[in-house]
Amino acid sequence: MKKSITPNQIKQNNRRLIYDYIYENRNVSQQDISYNLHLSRPTVTTNLTALENDGLIQKSGLIDTEFVGRKAAAYSIVPDYRISIGVEILKNEVKMIAVNLYGEKISHRNDKIAFTCDSSYFKTVCDKIFEFKNSFEAEEEQILGIGFAMQGLVTPDRQTILYGEILSCTGLSIAEFSRHLPYPCSFIHDADSAAVSELWSSPELKDAFYLSLSRHLGAAIIAKGEIVTGKHGHSSMIEHIPMQPDGAKCYCGRRGCMETLLSLTSLLPESETPEDFFAKVRQKEPSALKRWDIFLTNLAKAINLLHLVYDTDFILGGYLAQYLCEEDITFIHDQIQQMTPFTEAHDFLLISKMPKHNISIGAALPYIQAFLSELSI
Repeated sequence: MKKSITPNQIKQNNRRLIYDYIYENRNVSQQDISYNLHLSRPTVTTNLTALENDGLIQKSGLIDTEFVGRKAAAYSIVPDYRISIGVEILKNEVKMIAVNLYGEKISHRNDKIAFTCDSSYFKTVCDKIFEFKNSFEAEEEQILGIGFAMQGLVTPDRQTILYGEILSCTGLSIAEFSRHLPYPCSFIHDADSAAVSELWSSPELKDAFYLSLSRHLGAAIIAKGEIVTGKHGHSSMIEHIPMQPDGAKCYCGRRGCMETLLSLTSLLPESETPEDFFAKVRQKEPSALKRWDIFLTNLAKAINLLHLVYDTDFILGGYLAQYLCEEDITFIHDQIQQMTPFTEAHDFLLISKMPKHNISIGAALPYIQAFLSELSI
């Protein structure tokens, strides 16, 4: 027998519909809500008052409407009603960012802290997180959680580092951080984190191969709008595909992996910054151009190999994305065209829409996504 919907369920549904409508449209009038959701004005008025009293929405000036008459009061959500923090753990640095319910940056901070897999390091990082949280005066109840982006594979429950050779942290438990913090904490693989940011900025994105061209190479497969983790948790670990059997040694212990050809650490010596290098490239300095052409040629080889396996869009992201230009994309495409047996369209190579803070933002976003999807108002 089909269960009937109770008046309380109808009330809760209307409340949720109104909040979602305001969230999606950002700045709306009472009339717009009533008209577009097919709800009576008294129902809308009652719910707006309740949502405003609960701190979920706010009046935000006046707005023109399709209706004749005076301007109407505009309503918007309170973006920082809840906040999430993303923390990127690197070998010699910790990056933090706080985002609101729209995934927008509230504040960010970088600290030079050398990674050591011991209790003093974890305590130091957590103390920095508290300092960071206090710097933008967030209340305890506003913080949804802390996502830690790691250079390593993460277990499906996001509680343990499954493989962490870069930082020598295999087996690390999230408890080493969470014991010092009163908020939910979890790990996320840094490449997956970057791909989460890309999906957030491009809701229409359904299928793609995301390449994270950062200090280390990483990748994520996006299928049907979700990150594919695979049967054993190591899908898209392209960095360990061998390309030069007698090449440089990879941190995995083998030689000639894609990592040794397509990471920023393989492109730049420690004494050179990306800004300095790309200034030379754009000024056509011969030695920099030669290095860049070799890098792009190897990138083209890798993309061609992967594209033959998965015929989809390829998004070039990571720290390197902000320095890429159309000339580089054309060069890569021309190289691929010489390698592949097929006529390749130019439209499958894309530059990330979120080249800055993408990893740390992506670490924070799962808590925002969970809050919005599970919100009971």
